[in-house]
Amino acid sequence: MAAVALAHGLNANLLRRWVVADEAQTAKPMDALIASPAPSTLENRTFIPIQVEMSAVTAPQEITIEMRRGAMIVKIGWPLRAAADCAAWLRELLR
Repeated sequence: MAAVALAHGLNANLLRRWVVADEAQTAKPMDALIASPAPSTLENRTFIPIQVEMSAVTAPQEITIEMRRGAMIVKIGWPLRAAADCAAWLRELLR
């Protein structure tokens, strides 16, 4: 799910929230949906499932970290297969 979200420029947590909200809504019996009061504007959005060809979804192959300090910008690329090492390095850096 995260790879699909990232490939389409979405935050993975936002996509997950939409899916959970849709699952909670579709789990209700139809009578409960009709009897419930009208939801607010934000809650009135509907998650629409779509079919995506796997060839259209390309997962990132690299973790990119950009750090800024004043006018200086440092970009670091880290192989995705070494994500755990990247996390450990970042934890040490931010201590």
